[in-house]
Amino acid sequence: MGYDSTPAPAEEPRRPDHPTGAMESARDQGNTARDRGSTDRGGTATGSGTDTRERRPGRSGRRRRRRGPTGSRPRGRTATRTLLRRESAGTVAVLADPHDFQAMRRYRTFAFDDHPHYLQETESLLKTLATRQLHTAVALFDPEDFAAYCTEHGLEPDSPLSRARYTAEIPARGCALPYAGEPLDGLLPLLVDTAVRRATWEYASLLLADAGPCADCGQDIGEAALDQAAHLLRGLLRAAGPGAQHLVCSVSAPAEQLIAVFHADGAGTPGAEGAGPADPPGDDDAVPDTPEAAEFITVLATAIALRRPGGLVLRVSTPGAPDRLHGWRIHPRGLDPLSEAEVFSAYCTDAATGEPIAPEPGVEYRAGFPVPDDYPHTDHH
Repeated sequence: MGYDSTPAPAEEPRRPDHPTGAMESARDQGNTARDRGSTDRGGTATGSGTDTRERRPGRSGRRRRRRGPTGSRPRGRTATRTLLRRESAGTVAVLADPHDFQAMRRYRTFAFDDHPHYLQETESLLKTLATRQLHTAVALFDPEDFAAYCTEHGLEPDSPLSRARYTAEIPARGCALPYAGEPLDGLLPLLVDTAVRRATWEYASLLLADAGPCADCGQDIGEAALDQAAHLLRGLLRAAGPGAQHLVCSVSAPAEQLIAVFHADGAGTPGAEGAGPADPPGDDDAVPDTPEAAEFITVLATAIALRRPGGLVLRVSTPGAPDRLHGWRIHPRGLDPLSEAEVFSAYCTDAATGEPIAPEPGVEYRAGFPVPDDYPHTDHH
């Protein structure tokens, strides 16, 4: 089910003089009269037919409903539908960016002209759905993607139904987050980050698919690079030593800069910093099967397969000790450790202006360490 985030006008209550309202009123009155029965002057209750019986003291004239097989009373229609609604799921798509909001204003059926007010109404809708115990996902509404979607499916874009249909299909593409009642201004940055990561992964995957087979050996270059990247990540996590590990991979792709982030708790990492694996990697050393890991491996594989400039940095946090920062260059045959001065320069220089940045307090800038890499390399051309 998809929810259009534009609030619908309140439904006008039915009046007794309305045809449908009149029929419902007559039906309700008839049901009430049937349940109560009609009482004659002699104190006897007269039901349907001619059967009459004395009313027993202390008992009402209502007929008792039959109990179901389990002894419970049957639920009414309203209660049943409420239960069904609680098992339904929906999606609310949000125009988080003011420019995207302005792009939607060209549609006559889009009812808002003020972005802050629109966000307030959207948050109210989300809270209402949450109070009704409905499972609701929140996603970003992309006007350009919506227009392309309407063209592809032959839909009229200036229609709430088209917006609802587009919104309902967003979670299938992995760009939605469950709503748990949190403020919308705190959820929107997470949504933007999720969408950016998804777009990065899709673009990197496309680059790997376009790499094709090796001209010499016929091996698929993209698949081989993915295997090598997963092997490098596994070796890096083992060699980093214990502590929470935060990795960032940056690659200069043909059209844009690709950045991927990966977190690991490092609880099961043996050995000290740069000591390498204590035992040969086994099944327990596999990289977690998570979207974050897949995105990181794909971006790293892009640098390997396409021989693009790239770098990788690692931050290790251990309780009671300063954070350690390490760095590497990415090359087709693995990770080339940076020196301590190169790591310091990379962290303490503004990438946009080239101006120096003050060192972060409580952080040690260290050289990259050798990362075990016994992956069977093949030179692809």
